[in-house]
Amino acid sequence: MMGTFIVLLAMGIRATIGLFIQPMGLERGWGRDVFSLAFAVQNLVWGFGAIGAGMMADRLGSGRTIALSIVLYALGLVGTRLASTEMEFYLSAGFLIGLGQAGTTFAVILPVIARTVPAAHRSTAMGIASAGGSLGQFLVVPAGQVLIDTLDWTGAYWVMSAVFAATLPLVWFLRGKPGVTTGPQQSMFSAIKQALRHPSFHFLFWSYFVCGFHTAFITLHLPAFVVDKGLSASTGAIGIGLIGLFNVFGSFTAGKLGGIYSKKNLLAGTYAMRSVGLIWILLMPTTPFVLYVFAAWMGVFWLGTVPLTQGLIAQIYGLRFAATLSGMVFLGHQIGSFTGVWLGGKVQSVTGSYDLVWWFAIVLSLVAAGLCLPIREKPIAIKLPGMPSPAAG
Repeated sequence: MMGTFIVLLAMGIRATIGLFIQPMGLERGWGRDVFSLAFAVQNLVWGFGAIGAGMMADRLGSGRTIALSIVLYALGLVGTRLASTEMEFYLSAGFLIGLGQAGTTFAVILPVIARTVPAAHRSTAMGIASAGGSLGQFLVVPAGQVLIDTLDWTGAYWVMSAVFAATLPLVWFLRGKPGVTTGPQQSMFSAIKQALRHPSFHFLFWSYFVCGFHTAFITLHLPAFVVDKGLSASTGAIGIGLIGLFNVFGSFTAGKLGGIYSKKNLLAGTYAMRSVGLIWILLMPTTPFVLYVFAAWMGVFWLGTVPLTQGLIAQIYGLRFAATLSGMVFLGHQIGSFTGVWLGGKVQSVTGSYDLVWWFAIVLSLVAAGLCLPIREKPIAIKLPGMPSPAAG
């Protein structure tokens, strides 16, 4: 529960960035391009930082890693409030918050949860934690708007930084590191090298790229897309909220089913089902009803990829260096996020439409589904020093 609550706040506060575009942008004289670049930088730093956070958690313990990340996240929020130049904004909202997210979200928190529950309930537990991220999007974004309305954007940032810093005591319940008794005495370098030689690791990496592309593109550009189609910005905001609401069910269900059925087949089905929603929003007339159906559909399959992908990493490569390997795979997700954010803005500015990006997202859905099918779910044989390399599979 403690890990889920931290993920809820970390993901929820992150999703409020769009609320500050108008009030903060007007006061600072910044356009959407400044906020888009900060969001893109945040995603990349989050992705690369997740590898370091995973290594730190596996070496020094999850408690120290999560505590440091909470401090960095809170400092990033304070820095964003105080930023008076674009570079200061990129360093705080982009770099510091990105580093903070690396150790307070899925790559570190989910392996901690996986180690603390029996194997039979592991997938369900990770599904609950993933659902917490979407619940944060649903709950914290409206709360953020209330804070802006009552305390101005400056006061909202002070409150959010204080609330997130207040989660530090919860780290006590998440401390510890993988014990050597969880498997053979394999070094971290050996585990990384073995994973990089395993084809399934690359299938997971690039399918996660597609997940990041979809979620970042839709989160940042959906409100602008519906405004371009003649709907109000508030309608787009409701759509984003519905995605978060329906993903509470979607992530929990994905985790629950992942403990019963083939995770790779469920993952392939999740990506394939996303393409149905993308085709719907692209080809149907843009009305509130069409948007809300799209949001509900995509919400069901939104972050259901997380417990399934993380579950496969633990299942195939074991728990000893799960945080490190999860961080490496998550980098693929964040490279996809950066690409989705950047490409959406670039294509819209050149063509005046998002249509090409929607079509590209549809193609990526089917590619990701295809990448998941050849994943081999069988645990690999651990390679120890002096042993010949096991056959890939």
